[in-house]
Amino acid sequence: MVGPATAIDRFVRDNPAEAVARLRKLLRDDAQNPEAWRLLGQALRTLGEDEEASEAELAAIRATAFDKDMIAIAQAMNAGDLPQAEALLRARLKSQPFDVAAIRLMAELAGRIGRLRDAEVLLRRALELAPGFSAARANLATVLYRQNRFAEAGETLDALADAGDMNPANRNLRAATLGRIGDYDEALRIYEDLIPAFPDHAKLLMSYGHALKTVGRQDESIAAYRRAIAVKPDLGEVWWSLANLKTVRFGDDDVETMETALASEPAPAHEDRLHLHFALGKAYADSGNAEAAFRHYAAGNALRKDEVKHDPAAVAEQVDGVIATFTPEFVAEHEGWGDASPDPIFIVGLPRAGSTLIEQILSCHSQIEGTMELPDIPAIVRRETQEQGTSARNWTTVAAGMDRAKLAALGAEFLERTRVQRKSGKSFFIDKLPNNWSYAGFIHLMLPNAKIIDARRHPLDCCFSNFRQHFAMGQGFTYDLEHIGRYYADYVRAMDHYDRVLPGRIHRVIHEELLEDPEGVVRRILDYLGLPFEEVCLDFHRSSRPVRTASSEQVRRPINRDGVDQWQAYDQWLGPLKATLGTLPQRYATRGN
Repeated sequence: MVGPATAIDRFVRDNPAEAVARLRKLLRDDAQNPEAWRLLGQALRTLGEDEEASEAELAAIRATAFDKDMIAIAQAMNAGDLPQAEALLRARLKSQPFDVAAIRLMAELAGRIGRLRDAEVLLRRALELAPGFSAARANLATVLYRQNRFAEAGETLDALADAGDMNPANRNLRAATLGRIGDYDEALRIYEDLIPAFPDHAKLLMSYGHALKTVGRQDESIAAYRRAIAVKPDLGEVWWSLANLKTVRFGDDDVETMETALASEPAPAHEDRLHLHFALGKAYADSGNAEAAFRHYAAGNALRKDEVKHDPAAVAEQVDGVIATFTPEFVAEHEGWGDASPDPIFIVGLPRAGSTLIEQILSCHSQIEGTMELPDIPAIVRRETQEQGTSARNWTTVAAGMDRAKLAALGAEFLERTRVQRKSGKSFFIDKLPNNWSYAGFIHLMLPNAKIIDARRHPLDCCFSNFRQHFAMGQGFTYDLEHIGRYYADYVRAMDHYDRVLPGRIHRVIHEELLEDPEGVVRRILDYLGLPFEEVCLDFHRSSRPVRTASSEQVRRPINRDGVDQWQAYDQWLGPLKATLGTLPQRYATRGN
């Protein structure tokens, strides 16, 4: 068996039985020959010996650990020298394109730099060559999870479970995935099985606390967070998780522990520092020390702002595209296009504008199911624009070129993608991702009978609340006061335009009006939805439904005005925000439906 690789592969394919005999003999003398193991696996699969083939394929992967080139690649990866690792991997795969271990490492590299689709393609290729490569399958589940494709991630983890490869890390990912598709009971069971085996794993305890918070078991959630802090007092995220409950007040000992962690040498990791700053902002705010609170909020935001590099001009450009594209003529031409289903109810606006309260109220209705902030509309927009070689900000140009059938297909796709979130069989369901205001016109084109509710709060309260809130992802505008103000102004500009060209299409709910007259506002929302009023909607705080957002504990209390005018204590530092908002604080509520 000598000659070019293609000739050897052809021999293995055409004469698999003889190839097996020759390769077994070769491996008796050279057991660390990865290419021989790979070819043996290929020959055995041709013969239908899948179990033995899988063993040979895994032996090929293990054998690469002794290869000097692969050792050099691993060293570069471990040192964080990704350019060097990529150069070595490209050379390796050029000479050995079927090296599954190298393919997996290239996928890991792609994932590290955010090229998740590339990582997915590489991992699927690795699994095509070595179906039993459980590490690659676990990596694929992680990549799918990071792309918000939770149902697919769950199916991938199910395949690992069927193969008996559910190690603790995979089970932890399975619990997180179950939480993202609304199966919290099973997620909690997994955490409760894992924690006794890993009682000092702070991040596992924190994840358990997140799940408990979501289902409303607040005391147990706090206890889990406190256990995590006892294990790792400088874990910033768990301190912020406690602060993010909104109902927890930190004591002097807590503040001292966090300040000590911030001042320690060596300095805490970047993520720990920014979380500690946000948590300390909450602690000082609760004690009435506005100056110290703002100083920590500003420090935490500055750390994140440097990373996200939000571009306010891109948001303005997108709104300009909405105004230019959605003319009365365009709207009339596209009337009735898309999928006719009336099932979705979208709640849009800015974060911290009261959308969770509206969702909690509506989900108590006998015909409406609350889900969560679903990632599917942005995912569809991102894919469609990328396929046209442009960015999501230019969605109006891409959408304007779609025909009736395409828009109907996209609407149907959204309904299918979100089916996994629907558990109750109710007629309607809510997607409350606030950022969907950016794509309200696209939603109208895809789903002309879906309802859209614009949740709007006083701009100073709303914008400053965003500045105080650390978001895990997706809200890059919130880390600078000027950026927040510009974002709010562009959002209002877009909604005003839809009011003009699609009058009555989007129903506006002013948060302060909801606090003053809950029954009247709820009746008007339900009239817009075409549903009868139900008294139970006013008892929303008694609902036991899971709530994933930062307002989870606030909406488990009766309506109150605790959040109104909180910005006033910080007025002296809000100049950049007030300058960009202009007259919006006086007129934000004047165009309600």
